[in-house]
Amino acid sequence: MAKDIKKLDELFHDTLRAVYFAEGKIVDTLPKMEKAAKSKELKAAFVKHLAETKVHVERLEEVFKIIGAKPEKKTCDAILGITDKGDEIMKEYEGSPALDAGLLAAAQAVEHYEMSRYGTLRTWALELGMTDAAKLLQTTLDEEQATDIALTSIATSVVNQKAE
Repeated sequence: MAKDIKKLDELFHDTLRAVYFAEGKIVDTLPKMEKAAKSKELKAAFVKHLAETKVHVERLEEVFKIIGAKPEKKTCDAILGITDKGDEIMKEYEGSPALDAGLLAAAQAVEHYEMSRYGTLRTWALELGMTDAAKLLQTTLDEEQATDIALTSIATSVVNQKAE
């Protein structure tokens, strides 16, 4: 029996479902990271990004609407691995001066995953002629990049020195 030939639109939808799962997982994880963090700057960054992430979920729901699909999640093993590592850091470094540096590194791993996925989805949306979806995805990509830059600034100006 011949295997169905899948095309870019199916890959786009499949990846969109995985990112939707990932954003939901991040919404669940950020409050734990904020609670564990000691640096007020890092706590504030986690609170800010939680609010942004909730908007990212809403934007993804708009993209689902644009493609005529119901918002649904597909388990994303990549984000599960990244968030599991964050959980491990919270347990292993609790009370340690290196905790915030570890939390920050875990947060940046999440950001880098998201930047990769949003950049890919934006490019595929353009290829598929979905300019409205591409604009929404680009807006989120821009915010993820800004968060990554802000986290780097916190790391180099506060957190890493306290971890030494």
